[in-house]
This record gives sequence, structure tokens and C-alpha cells, in this order.
Amino acid sequence: MKQLYKVLPIVLSVGFFGCDNSTPQGHIDNNSTADNKDNFVSKLPDTAPVVKVATTGTMPPFSFQDDYGNMQGIDIDSIRAIGEEQGFKVEFYKETWQNMFDSVESGSRDLAISGISYKTDRDEKYGLSKSYFFNPSAVMYAKNTLTINGLNDLKGLHVAGMEGTKQVDQVREMGGYSELSTTITTFLLFEDLMQGKVDAIVQDLPLLRYTAANHPDQKVVIVPYEDEENPSAQQVILMAKGNTKLIKTVNEGITKLKDLGTFKKIEDKWLGAAEPATKNTTTNQQSN
Repeated sequence: MKQLYKVLPIVLSVGFFGCDNSTPQGHIDNNSTADNKDNFVSKLPDTAPVVKVATTGTMPPFSFQDDYGNMQGIDIDSIRAIGEEQGFKVEFYKETWQNMFDSVESGSRDLAISGISYKTDRDEKYGLSKSYFFNPSAVMYAKNTLTINGLNDLKGLHVAGMEGTKQVDQVREMGGYSELSTTITTFLLFEDLMQGKVDAIVQDLPLLRYTAANHPDQKVVIVPYEDEENPSAQQVILMAKGNTKLIKTVNEGITKLKDLGTFKKIEDKWLGAAEPATKNTTTNQQSN
């Protein structure tokens, strides 16, 4: 199979982000997981700046929680690596998908990272980083029930996606489906598919691949339909539009870690093991 994943490293520089909303290290509220039994130990001094990070904690392999409530995954490892490289610590706050965006816009969080893809409307409203991860859209369907080779084959079917994602926009723009429903997590999408409530689901390829690998008894087919030339297949870090200093330091960090290969190691850690049945039919599918 053609290699579908290319991790484009990220690094954040720390310091003066234009938002005086970071709290001292160790601050905990009901949404924070910063005080749990995490095996990650920062090498930075206690005086290092703290960046408040909004993440869902419900999107493996990007962002999810272990048995102690600690955040883990590709994006968690990535933003930590960025902080260590650039001199800041991170404090994670579990938010719903939509609340992630709202919290950054209001200034209560410094940035959001949780499988966020580039979208034109997001770029207009928020400050987006350079791409650090190739994250194409994909369709999943139950094996031996249908034959789907791309987005256009969803016409006439009951399709489901996660609320507020680019995939739902793509299906809606295409039209021709019999029904389009949404849920709030990838697992709920997968559950609906396995129970026969929907014909196919659309989501980020790494999320579907990770979910399938963790449910090997369920026979599914995954069909990616975006290539690397598509801007919406690129994953980004989201910040406030006016927070120009943070945006600049994030982009500088991305360039540094691309050269170091740090994110390829993180990618291999979380995605290198399993390869469920996947049709390689990527196209330059555009989205709004």
C-alpha cells in the first residue's frame, strides 16, 4: 500500500504570546488533567511559561485519556515535544469539539490541538499554524455489504460523520445521499456502522484506522479520498487570530521539528503497528 502518512513536525516557541491567561504550573480545574499520574516528566525549570492547551481527549489516536485520566496520543506527544524544544510547559484542558474553538477565541485557552484539519473558514476566523501532519479524509463501510471506491459512491446511502468536521461539509456539498447524520465521537460513528444504523461513515483516516485496529473482529474497509495536495488534508494547530507572536513561534517550531524528524517517531509510535484493510483511492477532493 502506498504510504499515506507523512508527519510534518511542529514546535512552539514560548514566551510572550499576547494573552495573559496562562496559569501557574500545577493549576487544576474540573477540566484539567495536569495533576494525574502521568509518566511524562518535563526537563524544563519550574519557572518555564505554561501554555493552556484545549483538546478533546476523545479522538484516539490524536487525543485520548489513559486509565488515570492523563491525555495521550499523537497530538499530546507532539505539543509536549514542541514545548520541550521551545521552552514552555503545557497544561491540558478537556473540551468538547466545539468548545475547543470557542475557548481559543475567547482567550481562555492559548491553543487547540486535536486532529484539527485546515479549512478555509477556519483560516479566516482563527490563527492556524503550518501543517504538521498529513490527515486525509476517508470512508469506512462494513466489508461484504457495499463497494465504495470514493466520496461519490456515497450517493443514495445513509452517511454519518462527526459534528462540525470537514467530512460532513464534504458530503453535504456533494449531495445525493439518502440521509446525513452526525455524532460527537468517532466511536459512536463506528458503533452506528457496526449496528447497521448507517451505511458508511466519514472521518479522518488515522481515526478510522486506529478504531478498526482496536476492533479486529469487525470486518471493515477504509477508503481514503484526499491526497497531500489538498489543503484540507493537512492538520494544523489552532490559535487566536490576533495572537501573532504565538502563531509566529508555532510556525518557526514546525520548521525545526520537520528537520529533526520528531513527528515521524511519534507517528510510528501510534500508527506503525496495524494496517486494517484500506483501499488506496486518494483523490484531490476539495472541501469548504
